Amino acid sequence: MEKKNFIITSLQPWDIEIGSTIKNTSLEISKKNLVLYISTPLDINSRFKGNKESAAYHHRMEVIKGKKSPIRQINSNMWVLDCPFTLLSINTLPTSLFNYFNRINNKRIGNWIVKQATMLGFKDYIHLIDTDIFRSRYLKEYIHPVVSIYYRRDYIIGEAYWRKHGPQSERELAASADIVLANSTHFATELRAYNPNTYPIETGVNLELYDTSKSYKTPIDIQNITHPIIGYMGTINSTRLNGDLLYELAVQRPQYSFVFTGPEDEGFQAHKLHTLENTHFLGKKNVKELPAYIQTYDVCINPQMVNNITDGNYPLKIDEYLAMGKPTVATSTHTMRDIFAAHTHLANNLEEWLKAIDTAVSESDNKALEQERVAFAHTHSWGHSVEKIYSIIDKYLK
Repeated sequence: MEKKNFIITSLQPWDIEIGSTIKNTSLEISKKNLVLYISTPLDINSRFKGNKESAAYHHRMEVIKGKKSPIRQINSNMWVLDCPFTLLSINTLPTSLFNYFNRINNKRIGNWIVKQATMLGFKDYIHLIDTDIFRSRYLKEYIHPVVSIYYRRDYIIGEAYWRKHGPQSERELAASADIVLANSTHFATELRAYNPNTYPIETGVNLELYDTSKSYKTPIDIQNITHPIIGYMGTINSTRLNGDLLYELAVQRPQYSFVFTGPEDEGFQAHKLHTLENTHFLGKKNVKELPAYIQTYDVCINPQMVNNITDGNYPLKIDEYLAMGKPTVATSTHTMRDIFAAHTHLANNLEEWLKAIDTAVSESDNKALEQERVAFAHTHSWGHSVEKIYSIIDKYLK
């Protein structure tokens, strides 16, 4: 697919400071097509209570104050559009009022998109909605795309913020879309009940960033940590990661160092894991620094709890671990069994986790297995992922 126009709305602002599936997808699409990425607009609550230190918040506020242009060109085929206005905060309202004011928010965003898209010469565009179940709920009616695609990248309706209005909004959005994409077969099965044109796709990995052929300098804050290092990379979230399991693993394997690279939420900051001598929390890092940390790990882990949020979610970090050739142990979720079982060790309980980590440590120097992991990760490039999206769109249009 070439020379098409894509408009992308997402929960994630363009300036988000972590790795992003939708940003990488957008950049891949822009290699052959025009892309207008709508950076998530602020509402009243997030304007006054948002993280004032984040780059995303700072840039959007500069746009609202008229100090920066609302449109940025990222490459020859791609622009990012910020909204120079603040939306109504409506999540706590009763359903009827929520729906009424959500339409007002959607209309304001839609009118802004059409105005800027017209200025850029966009027409007959394909609209890709990345998990944005509130602010994109009615955009099909206001921007009139030739194809409307809803993409469930994450199970956000399992989070507290989304539970009141999220399930209904997502059902209605999925039903109204022309195509629904899902990050896993588990998600696809659920969403197909609302829209028969539902397809599972696998996301990609940034193979230019996670490249075993490159030489990475060992970061200073991990240089003196004793090996074997059992490492986790990513947001350390108490609603997704099993902190009690991690504590027992660290207690029963004092000869291993358990290293966590990423920002912690309040639940983990107060966890008893911090009391152990063989656990190390290195904090948030720049995305470009992450391959060096993974390279230093002997074994990579993803110790998720199994719940509605995690079971069908596609863990991008697994592709990143495997792209670096690392033996990996993860909780046996639906997606892990469905996609990654042949190249990772899966565990359901403490005993299985201990056995799996011990086995993975023994494989840390196995070059043949390392090459197999890397080769598998390369089948999950962003190019492969986006080609699947193109083929689904082509099938619909025909």
